[in-house]
Amino acid sequence: MAKSSTNVNFKLQNLRKSHGLSYETVAKEVGICKAYYWQIENGNRRVYYDLALKIARVFKLKPDDLFYEYYK
Repeated sequence: MAKSSTNVNFKLQNLRKSHGLSYETVAKEVGICKAYYWQIENGNRRVYYDLALKIARVFKLKPDDLFYEYYK
């Protein structure tokens, strides 16, 4: 099971909502299914570097801006 990190979860959720995006929209942009993205956002899936890059691109950020605290 993935390491849970409330800050990352809220950060992803708030970013998605502030950009007016649904789980499905982010998932399509990243190239994964909606359920997989939901699990990432809720701390049930591990985020690997290549996927972190794709998610960060959706929000026009660097991966460290989103996930650095998670891996400290």
